[in-house]
Amino acid sequence: MEKLQLLAMIQASTGIGIGLIIGLGALGACVGVGIMCSKFLEGAARQPELSPMLQAKVFLLLGLIDASFIIGVGLAMMFAFANPLLAVVQAAG
Repeated sequence: MEKLQLLAMIQASTGIGIGLIIGLGALGACVGVGIMCSKFLEGAARQPELSPMLQAKVFLLLGLIDASFIIGVGLAMMFAFANPLLAVVQAAG
């Protein structure tokens, strides 16, 4: 396979991977936040006196869930703008 074709194939595969990382990461974060917030509302409705304690834990977990998605976006951007796979092909050619 020609070097230019190999580079194009790596870029195309990377684009598909980036879309999957961001798309599935966003889907997982949204589903996780939705389930967690619904359970918080159920718990607060059952025992309103525990609501402040539960609310603090919900906000902590919201930050952790969003942080995992942002880390995925950061990795996807690394592959988009500084793809280490392209450097290997260019050095080998």
